[in-house]
Amino acid sequence: MAKPNTSQRRFLGGVVEGFYGRPWTMEQRRELFRKEQKWGLNTYLYAPKDDYKHRMYWRELYTAEEAEQLIALITAAKEHNVEFIYAISPGLDITFSNPREVATLKRKLSQVSEFGCKSFALLFDDIETEMCPADKEAFSSFAHAQVAVTNEVFQHLEEPETFLFCPTDYCAAFCTPNVPQSSYLNTVGEKLLPGIDVLWTGPKVVSKEISVESIEEVSRVLRRPPVIWDNIHANDYDPQRIFLGPFKNRPTELIPKLRGVLTNPNCEFEPNFVAIHTLATWCKSANNGTKDVAMDGEDQGSDYSPQEALQLALAEWLVEFGIADQPGASHAARGGVPKRESSEEEPMQTDGYVPGPRENPLYTAEPLTLDDLTLLSELFYLPYEYGPTALTMLQELHWLRGNSDAAGFGTVATKSEKGAEWRARAERFDEMCEAVVQMFNRLSNAPNRSILYDLYNYICDIKSGVSMARSFVKSLGGRSPPSSQLLNDDPEPWGFRGGLSGEFQRMLPCHGNRDLFRSPPASRVYTIRPYSIKDQAEVHKIFSEIHGDTIAKPELVGDSLAEGQITPSQNCGFLLEDESGICGYALGLSEAGPVMNKAQYPDSFLHEFPSLVTIEVLPKIPDPSAVKRLIGSLISSMRTSGSKGVFCQLRSNDKRMLNFLRTLGSFQVLKVEGLPKDVVIMGTSL
Repeated sequence: MAKPNTSQRRFLGGVVEGFYGRPWTMEQRRELFRKEQKWGLNTYLYAPKDDYKHRMYWRELYTAEEAEQLIALITAAKEHNVEFIYAISPGLDITFSNPREVATLKRKLSQVSEFGCKSFALLFDDIETEMCPADKEAFSSFAHAQVAVTNEVFQHLEEPETFLFCPTDYCAAFCTPNVPQSSYLNTVGEKLLPGIDVLWTGPKVVSKEISVESIEEVSRVLRRPPVIWDNIHANDYDPQRIFLGPFKNRPTELIPKLRGVLTNPNCEFEPNFVAIHTLATWCKSANNGTKDVAMDGEDQGSDYSPQEALQLALAEWLVEFGIADQPGASHAARGGVPKRESSEEEPMQTDGYVPGPRENPLYTAEPLTLDDLTLLSELFYLPYEYGPTALTMLQELHWLRGNSDAAGFGTVATKSEKGAEWRARAERFDEMCEAVVQMFNRLSNAPNRSILYDLYNYICDIKSGVSMARSFVKSLGGRSPPSSQLLNDDPEPWGFRGGLSGEFQRMLPCHGNRDLFRSPPASRVYTIRPYSIKDQAEVHKIFSEIHGDTIAKPELVGDSLAEGQITPSQNCGFLLEDESGICGYALGLSEAGPVMNKAQYPDSFLHEFPSLVTIEVLPKIPDPSAVKRLIGSLISSMRTSGSKGVFCQLRSNDKRMLNFLRTLGSFQVLKVEGLPKDVVIMGTSL
């Protein structure tokens, strides 16, 4: 069979319902089709992991009642010009070499074909890679087994125009040793029939960025352009997070190099308005994909601006919040039942009560605003980044906490310039906290309860966290007594987050670069404080005491920081002190590029790890927890400033620090071509 001309096949742009958790209802899916048609998307991939006849009990045929529902859903998709792709996941327990198993799979898909479905997908993601003995005898590899069955099913269904295959190695991170040399992917590329398209999530399962170069690389191996299964808005892996930011960090140059993009969004249906709307804007923006998306979220002359796309989506979503709704009711049903509009009806009072001049005024539910929705989006933005307001709040709280010595009222400190700055920034932080509280209040009174109920746990949680931070800052400034919730050794359960899962994570080193270092009690008292230029002599003394006259070539940037030849970036220096004085330091450069040797540290490396740190602690310090907290203070500051990764240079004979960072767990050895053989680079992504 000749390879189909992919340039004449329409680009698949739409939604995959492929998350773990409660599947969407039939009415929610119909609502999705209406929105897809309205916004110009054309595809829906049916693959809910917890639909038991899709995955766990894939062999079972649909009952008459189930068939009726699927037929209605497939018909609804056709009515809205949406291509319905039915996916099945037999990989949990199929025996590839058993003809009866393959016949069962064909029978199941033939049944769905009789429902009117013409497009299909076979998914082999998230399964064990060890073959059973029978399959090992029949097939040369796991990839060979999957491809053989997929090809046979494809031909059984008379080679439908759209037929998708999801490999077990569905992202670059899963490929051994890499994408070009992956024997699994090369087998798929060589043996999978050319009419079958391959799903791909990008560099990672949840990819922060998907570059043109990475897609060109995998396309060469697969011998066809992939369909992106995009998890950028997926939240099934963390019940405390939801993602309301725009589709971004995918250049529009990708569009002519792909077969399609399907977003696998939040489990909650209603909050996916932004994810799907901004994907639709991206798909329509390309004009043959001749320009690149603005990767930093700003419009720099590209044909797609994530921030503009976000505002378009939020403005349209705001209208939905104002439509009163019964949970699960459709838009069509709303049209036949009188419903109130939040912006037009007076506050409901039952007996005409009017308060007196010295009494409490009546509560009035203010309507939700576009600013409220923008704030909501920025508080629940994307997996790898916070929105601008959220990031500013974190930076302000970090600064206010770190400079609390300037906060005391009635002291000389308050009359100083720094004291005035502290009070001004505390007031700004309080205003931002108040905006969050008001957003919560207005959202809680929005007429559309379906949207509210999907969002409520998240907005309640962020309101609680912000309120506690607000009280903490007020207590620092002397405006209120310290909150009992902040100081109590036996807090209420709402005063801490994460439950048992959070407790386990905080004890593991891999969690250190996210929720930095919860340590056991130290055996002596240590203080961590910011570095100042006055401390330079003491830092140099520690450096000399540790290394003496043994410093060998090549010189490292960390040496220059310790010797005072280079000044650490603002808020990127911390000292460890005990009763005898300074006993350790952690210094850093938030942007190390200008001082690095570009021949040894290429731009590609500095893009992923822009920040450099140097750490030294006197050998007399017996408590690793104190050093962890020192490093944690520096990394936390760099993360708050927006850095995406840090690295440190070490000499290969510095066994003490190498072993400590390895034990720490968050730092890994990085491979950088062209470095002197006696230099080791370790780093961590933030």
